[in-house]
Amino acid sequence: MPSPRVAVIIEDDADIRSLISAVLQGSGFDVHTATGGIEGVEKVRAEHPVLTTLDVSMPGIDGFETARRIRAFSDTRIVMVTARADEEHARLGREAGADDYLTKPFRPRDLRARVDALLADRHDD
Repeated sequence: MPSPRVAVIIEDDADIRSLISAVLQGSGFDVHTATGGIEGVEKVRAEHPVLTTLDVSMPGIDGFETARRIRAFSDTRIVMVTARADEEHARLGREAGADDYLTKPFRPRDLRARVDALLADRHDD
């Protein structure tokens, strides 16, 4: 069962990881970070987050494979955060298990709004 207000950020870029952490901590989340897909999968398994943000382009396994592995055991809400803005990547992300797709660069308020919408939607399930 996901833990309320726990988030895992899987992002290899330190600046973006720091920005997402600040946004989510400001929204009351207990934030855990990982710099790659394998580490991120293990953080999700250990922390049971209600929310996971996930970069698509990472060394090792990419965000699509990371999302598939997370979906095998977790119903955490997944927001893919990526520089790839085309529809094909958004479709691949959703097929891999992402709930939403946010392109870089993004405004912090856009991330907050999407997170709020996803978590409000969770309560409607």
